[in-house]
Amino acid sequence: MADVVILGDRERVLAGILFTAAAYFLFSGQDASIKLLVVGMTVWQIMVCRSIIILAACGAIGGRKLFIETANSPIARPMLVCSAFIFAAWLCYYNAARSLQLAELTTIYFAAPIMVTVLSVVMLGESVPLVRWAAVFVGFVGVFIACDPTHLGVSPPVLLVLVAALLWSIALVLLRKIALEERTTIQLVLNNSYFLLFSAAPAVIWWRMPGGMESLLLISVAALGGVAQFLLFLGMKRAPISIVAPFEYTSLVWAFALGFAIWGDVPRAEVFVGAVLIIGAGLLIVATEHFRKRI
Repeated sequence: MADVVILGDRERVLAGILFTAAAYFLFSGQDASIKLLVVGMTVWQIMVCRSIIILAACGAIGGRKLFIETANSPIARPMLVCSAFIFAAWLCYYNAARSLQLAELTTIYFAAPIMVTVLSVVMLGESVPLVRWAAVFVGFVGVFIACDPTHLGVSPPVLLVLVAALLWSIALVLLRKIALEERTTIQLVLNNSYFLLFSAAPAVIWWRMPGGMESLLLISVAALGGVAQFLLFLGMKRAPISIVAPFEYTSLVWAFALGFAIWGDVPRAEVFVGAVLIIGAGLLIVATEHFRKRI
């Protein structure tokens, strides 16, 4: 019986890792689409359009009953705080996207997984084994080698990304506590309802009618972001935050791939060295979780 419980727990954590890695892949696609959009559109307008499309999709799937259950959910207030941190993080991050390359943006942002691991100990009391700490720092070394963010210097866009990383880290830790208390679809509706509330007034003030290509990009942002949020919430339900946090590093690989495909950025040799370290850090966590308690 004990072996069955251990096996089930291990498979649950591995499922959380898979959901989280898939979420960050989709978030990378969303980031690339938003970077294209912020050239001529405010982040406020992008967030409003994104939230409306996601809420419409949730309504089509869950109907009126879903919104009634969401309004009566016990996590409505805690999710307001969490959504505020997420929204502030994205506001900083996507405004910085106007001035930084996608690879640079992603690299600096990868201070977040280290912050998450530290905060998971301070705020959640999670026990983080030494091997997991090692994986986090190996991943960060890989990021540093791949992009060498020191050449960027200290500028407003760089500071914005660092603030975004801190805000996102706090949001993820809060989300881990909330995710265990409510259904994923309700979390998705609440999060995007609050996003719509936060961004509606500024979006109306600075609204600009999108063109055909911009409309397609807005739809892709909503589709990618909505599914990514859903998968991220699922991942938070199944694995401790300190386990899934290093898998945010996989976004770097996708950032360089999308940078090459869209903007013609050619990765340097250091990128491949960094990518090996990043992927190795993730695989180390998967391997240690797979063999956990076997001996």
